[in-house]
Amino acid sequence: MPVVSKNPVQNPAELQRKKKYLSATIITCIALVMIGGSLHVVKLGSIRMGEMRALATYNLKEESSRIRAAGEDIALHEENENRKNQGVGYAPAEAEALLTPEQWKELGTSVLIPAGKFQMGTNLKNADAASHPQHTVQLKAYRIDKYLVTNAQYARFIAATGHRPPSSWKDGKIPQGAALYPVTMVNWYDATAYSKWAGKRLPTEAEWEKAARGTDGRRWPWGNEMDPARLNTYYNVGSASNVNTYSNGVSPYGVYDMAGNVDEWVADDFEPYKGTDAGAEVFQGKMARVQSEEDKTMKVADLVPVNRQYKVLRGGSWKSDPFSTATYHRDYSWPNYASDFYGFRCASNVDE
Repeated sequence: MPVVSKNPVQNPAELQRKKKYLSATIITCIALVMIGGSLHVVKLGSIRMGEMRALATYNLKEESSRIRAAGEDIALHEENENRKNQGVGYAPAEAEALLTPEQWKELGTSVLIPAGKFQMGTNLKNADAASHPQHTVQLKAYRIDKYLVTNAQYARFIAATGHRPPSSWKDGKIPQGAALYPVTMVNWYDATAYSKWAGKRLPTEAEWEKAARGTDGRRWPWGNEMDPARLNTYYNVGSASNVNTYSNGVSPYGVYDMAGNVDEWVADDFEPYKGTDAGAEVFQGKMARVQSEEDKTMKVADLVPVNRQYKVLRGGSWKSDPFSTATYHRDYSWPNYASDFYGFRCASNVDE
C-alpha cells in the first residue's frame, strides 16, 4: 500500500509565489488600516473644527479684521503715546453725563478688608513655580475698590487731567456700549496716574490676593472648584464685560471680577517669594534683541537679560486659560506695556 505524505514537498517556485501573495496581503491590510485611521483622524479633526467654529464669538468671515500679530497691542500703545494733549475726547460735563448719579456712586464703592493673616501663594505642584510656596502674610486693614476701574471713570480722569486716552478709543471716545467695561490698553504708569488722581493707589500684590481669596486659602474667589458661569475667561464672552456682571463670582468680601474679565496691575515688582522653587531666570527681565545681521534678515530676535523688572498682574482675563484665574496665580509684564486685557482697580489705606 503506498504511503501518502501529509506535507508534500513543494517546489521552490511555488513557495516563492505563495510568499509574494502573503506579503502583498499583509501590505494591503496595513495600508487599509492606515487609511482607515487617517480618515478617522480627519473626521475627528473636522468635528473639533466645527466645535471651535460654534464657540467663536464673532463671524469667522471677519477673522482677518480680528487677528492681531504678537506685540501689535504694544505697537499701537506706543503710537498712541504721541497723542497726548491733542484736545480730543470728552469735556468734563460730557464725561459726567456718561452715567447716572446712582451709577457713579456705586462704582465709587470700596470694601474694607480687615487686618489679619492669610495664606498667600500655593503648594500645588501643577501651579506655576512662581506661585510657590504657600506662606502666611500679615496685613493691616485697607480698602479696595469693589469694581474694576471702568471706561467711564477713566474718561472722567482724562477730562480732568488731559491724560492721553487708551489707543482703543477712537477720537478719544469710549467704544459704543462699553462705558461699564473695565478700562484697558492702559499700562502700569497710566494705572498709577489714575489712582493718584483719585486719591488712592494700586493695591499691593498681597492686598489683592487677600481681597480675592479671604483667609481660607481657596483657589477661586467663590471656592475651590472652577466654574465658568462665575467669570469671564477663555473667550467665553469674547471681550471684556460690564464690571458688575458676575455677582455670583464675588470674593468672600464681595469684590467683583477678582477672577477673569481683565488682568489687574498691582503695585509690586515681579519678585520671588521666600523659599520658592522657581528658578531665578523666571523673574529676570528680558528684552527681545536682534543680535546679528543674519537675525535681522531672518526677522528673529534673542531674549536678552536686562537690568529692569517686570510688574505683577493678577486675576487672569477674558483671554486667559481658566487656571490662570486662580487667586494665587501671578502674571507679569513690562510696566510700559498695555493690552486689551490689562486693567486695574484701586486701593487705599485705612486711617488708624
